[in-house]
Amino acid sequence: MFKTPTLHRKILADIEEKIVSGTWPPGHRIPFEVDLAAHYDVSRMTVNKVMGQLAQAGLIERRKKGGSFVSQPKAQSAVLEIHDIADEVRSLNLEYSYQRLSITRRKAIGEELAWFADGSPGDILFVTCLHLAAGQPFCLEERAINLATVPAALEADFLLVAPGPWLSSQIPWITAQHRIQAVPADRKEHKLLNLTPKDACLVIERRTWNTSGAVTWVRMTYPGNRHVVTADFRPASA
Repeated sequence: MFKTPTLHRKILADIEEKIVSGTWPPGHRIPFEVDLAAHYDVSRMTVNKVMGQLAQAGLIERRKKGGSFVSQPKAQSAVLEIHDIADEVRSLNLEYSYQRLSITRRKAIGEELAWFADGSPGDILFVTCLHLAAGQPFCLEERAINLATVPAALEADFLLVAPGPWLSSQIPWITAQHRIQAVPADRKEHKLLNLTPKDACLVIERRTWNTSGAVTWVRMTYPGNRHVVTADFRPASA
């Protein structure tokens, strides 16, 4: 049974369509929040939440005391593709396998709260799983899925299909943020990744959003001596 879209989602979709279609081109000044609230007959708080999500998705730029504008294309950008770990393993001519270790529904806590546009403790599905190459640990995945944006995740058990490819097939994302760092392995990682106390780990953290809000946060932990990250860079079109 389909749910009727809320006014918030209708406004979000309406403004997004104007931007994506080019009706509002880059640099276009978006009507002030008070005017949008009057046009849609909603509270200014509702409009402010919509604008916050559009800004977080990178579609608009909010300027203090200047209003909001459709974002300009960047002169140059780095492109780091999101790969399926199974493809990474198979590219090494190794047999891929996968284990779901745990799955829990809970409220967002700590740093996770910054994920949500209004800072409220929304529900997330937290999944921990292990990816293997030729039977050996290849990557530890710890992932939070925002159930407000991806409610269908509650119907998935992730026993046979990993969360990453499942999400790619279910919901599009507009913008992503990556953080890559080398960290010492803790006791859990020593055990799950078959590491020694002197081994370091390569950690890739990624957050993705669409215009409805945060989609997923994931932390991928690789044995540092067995993994290399490469990124391709290209100039954006003038």
